[in-house]
Amino acid sequence: MKKRFIVLGILLTAFGFTTMNAQILSDKAMGALGKGVSGFTFSDADAAALAKESVAELDANNPVAEPANGYSIRLNRLFGKHTSSEGVNLNYKVYLVKDINAFACADGSVRVFAGLMDVMDDNELLAVIGHEIGHVVNHDTRDAIKAAYKKEALLDAASSQSGKIETLTGSQLGKIGSAMIDSKHSRKQESQADSFSYDFMKKNGYDVNAVESAFRILQNLSEGAESSFMTKMMSSHPDSGKRADDAKKKATKDGLYKAYVQQKIDNTAPVKAKAATKATAKKATTKKK
Repeated sequence: MKKRFIVLGILLTAFGFTTMNAQILSDKAMGALGKGVSGFTFSDADAAALAKESVAELDANNPVAEPANGYSIRLNRLFGKHTSSEGVNLNYKVYLVKDINAFACADGSVRVFAGLMDVMDDNELLAVIGHEIGHVVNHDTRDAIKAAYKKEALLDAASSQSGKIETLTGSQLGKIGSAMIDSKHSRKQESQADSFSYDFMKKNGYDVNAVESAFRILQNLSEGAESSFMTKMMSSHPDSGKRADDAKKKATKDGLYKAYVQQKIDNTAPVKAKAATKATAKKATTKKK
C-alpha cells in the first residue's frame, strides 16, 4: 500500500463503502430534506448515528488489530483511561496498515493507523489523538458530517417525487465521505484542536513538548520524498512548522519548554514467560534418579 501522511481530521471514506444501507435521521428531518429546506435540524445524535454506521463499515473492510496484537495493547495502555473525555464517550481501534494517519468521528470513534504508531512515540501519539479528541469535543466532526450529508441528501431530494428519503445507500454514504474529505476542517478548527491537544497533555500530566515534536515529524515528512502529496493533503491545514512553533510558544509561556527527545517506539506484544516455564519443567525431570 502506498504510504500516505496524516491529515488531522475526518477521513471516513478512505476505503470506500459498498453495500450498506442505513436509516439515519428522523422522519421529521427527512421530510424537511425532501421539501428542500436548507436549515434542517441535524443534532449531535444524528451525526453520531451516521458516523457509527460509517465506521462500522470501515472496520468491516479493514484489518483491525486484535486485542492481543502489540499495536492494540500499546493503544489501550495509552488511552484506556481516556475512554470518556469532556462528556464524550470514545472508542479506539488500530488499522494494521502502513499509512501514517488517524481520524476521529462524531460518534467518538477514533481510528489510528499502524504507520502512525511506527513513527511516533507514546507522548507524540497522545498529542495527535488528543488533537483528534478535540475535533469531537468541539463538534467539528458533527459540523463536517452535517455539511456533507446536507449536500448529498438535498441533491437527491430535489429529484425525489415522494418528498421523503427513507434510507442512505452505500453510494450516498461514499459521496458524503468524499465531500467531508474535500471540505476538511477549517484552519480555525485545526488551531483550536491543537490548543485542545496541548491542554489535554498538560491537564493529564503528559509532556507538552511532545505536541511540538509531533508537528516537527509532520514538517520533516512534508520536506521528504512525498512532499508534493503532503502539501496537497495539508493545503487546508495550518503549516506544520507554524503549529510546532505555536506549541513551543505555549510551553515556553508556561515555563515547561525543553527540547523533546523521542523515546523508544515499541509496538510488539509482550513475550510470555514460556522459556522460564520450560526451564522449570526440564529441571524437575533431571532430578529423577
